[in-house]
Amino acid sequence: MSAKAIEFQLNGCFGEGVENVKGKAVVSGHSAMILQLGDKQQLYDDFVLFEPSNEENAHFELYQVVIGIQFHWERKETQRFKGKLKIFVENGMLTAVNILSLEDYLLSVISSEMCATSSLELLKAHAVISRSWLLAQIEKGKQVKDSNYKTLIHNEGGYIRWYDREDHTRFDVCADDHCQRYQGITKVTSPQVYEALETTLGELLLYDSAVCDARYHKCCGGIVEKFDNVWEPVVHPYLTKVVDNDGISTGYNTDLSNEENVRAWILGAPYTFCNTNDKEVLTQVLNDFDLETQHFFRWQVTLTQSEIKDLLFRKINLDVGEVLDLIPVERGVSGRIIRLKIIGSRQTKVIGKELEIRKALSESHLYSSAFIVEKKVGETITFILKGGGWGHGVGLCQIGAAVMGAKGYSYQEILMHYFPSAELKKMY
Repeated sequence: MSAKAIEFQLNGCFGEGVENVKGKAVVSGHSAMILQLGDKQQLYDDFVLFEPSNEENAHFELYQVVIGIQFHWERKETQRFKGKLKIFVENGMLTAVNILSLEDYLLSVISSEMCATSSLELLKAHAVISRSWLLAQIEKGKQVKDSNYKTLIHNEGGYIRWYDREDHTRFDVCADDHCQRYQGITKVTSPQVYEALETTLGELLLYDSAVCDARYHKCCGGIVEKFDNVWEPVVHPYLTKVVDNDGISTGYNTDLSNEENVRAWILGAPYTFCNTNDKEVLTQVLNDFDLETQHFFRWQVTLTQSEIKDLLFRKINLDVGEVLDLIPVERGVSGRIIRLKIIGSRQTKVIGKELEIRKALSESHLYSSAFIVEKKVGETITFILKGGGWGHGVGLCQIGAAVMGAKGYSYQEILMHYFPSAELKKMY
């Protein structure tokens, strides 16, 4: 959480320096920090740390936590957390960080990413991938700090950008969709969450003896995308193309590098796990605010010429003049556009990768970059984007996995479906 001022409640005794404190407090400031706790004020130069006492139920609450940052479900919540609270000054803002054990972190993640009442096999699968992903990110964060890690490639015709580890320098992972949802103990409401963690304790996905960078998303749209088409050009054999069904023909040509095949695929209804309207299954994966999204396996967005011009300028600082056409230049294996050519009256630019395209063409984010473009010319030009899937499409498809769980697949089978070539192993 980052804000000009951070208000919180310490429930139970917390150690701050040599004192034990409790109650409502606020920290403010942009170069130094002022802590207001009751009628007491104290100044800090860099950070303040609150550590819970041995009280069993000691926890803290953060007010006005923004979730779904820049996505269509963005909102503020009050959230409760176990562990330590650290607040520090960073770039003229205050940042709140929660320090806690891996398994306590996972307890929240699998309840925040999905519903705590999800099927047990789905919760187990998510426990393994969330555990693996976190450990892989901590290791990757060390490598990024020690290397010249770049997420932007310029060329004469435009640029390719992706978003991953570059933003997080003073903490391991953020608490929002950029990393994985972590909303404290507020969401933990069911015995099966505890059972899922206990059953899979220490289990990780491995490839070639290294912990897998186990990515996941809401809905692949029918085919899972390759890692290197979304992030840096590194091939992970376990993050590759997967047709999201049980081996039965989808009824369509799944070579989605071909525009005719993509059009048929997106306009059609292929047989895949994640092509479902089963409310019981969907409520396992989608939290209350996610359920506000009615269409995600297939969806449609209409944008006027002026709307796209305005979005491009505000969202990615690109001025091409009047937008004359949108042309997919390169697609990934799931049909997601990796490079999009924007033809304007002033200039033509190619942008990518998928998240940059999703940012550029939406007030929040498009559900995915797997879309076809239909152009209607009248007094002005209107673009109809018809798309499929929700999210980057790499790794485990949460809705597909929920359907697999409902069909009786074990968590091991779910994991091996979405992470081919990976090995499931108990490491601690």
